[in-house]
Amino acid sequence: MTKEECFYLGRITKPFGVKGQMVIYLDVDDPARYANLDGVLVEVKDNLIPYFIQDLTFNSNKVIVTFEELTADEAQALAGHDIYLPLSMLPKLEGNQFYFHEVTGWEVIDEDKGPIGTIKTILDNPAQPLFQIMQGNVEILIPVVDPIIKKVARDEQKLYISAPPGLIDLYTEGR
Repeated sequence: MTKEECFYLGRITKPFGVKGQMVIYLDVDDPARYANLDGVLVEVKDNLIPYFIQDLTFNSNKVIVTFEELTADEAQALAGHDIYLPLSMLPKLEGNQFYFHEVTGWEVIDEDKGPIGTIKTILDNPAQPLFQIMQGNVEILIPVVDPIIKKVARDEQKLYISAPPGLIDLYTEGR
């Protein structure tokens, strides 16, 4: 399985105790959705290696995990590695909810300006994520916030927005 077929779940932060347990930070909105995991994919040297879970203990977004057949030394070596799950394990979203990876390549249509470009990626900035929209060679950055997103049209692969007045013009005027 490749990373393109998976989504980022979190990171192994450090070993816990002396029995090969690990602390994992889950980078998700609802950690409880993952309470019944039986395994994860750990990125090791650009490969995704499956590790099976014997036990999970939740504390908000931090989880203490006991992997099957993992020694304390092996656990130490996994600290700092990212973990993934197959895309098929993502819950289906409805309405104006979407996963960041899902909208890459979608056309963006502003209610005043019309079509403004294609989503290249979503930049994860500390203040708030930003749509990185390309209009030819021009980059347009739009905040990923609920009041701006008007409609998610999955079937059409289009995102309808209402950008704040003048925001798009900052990027496109004089070009």
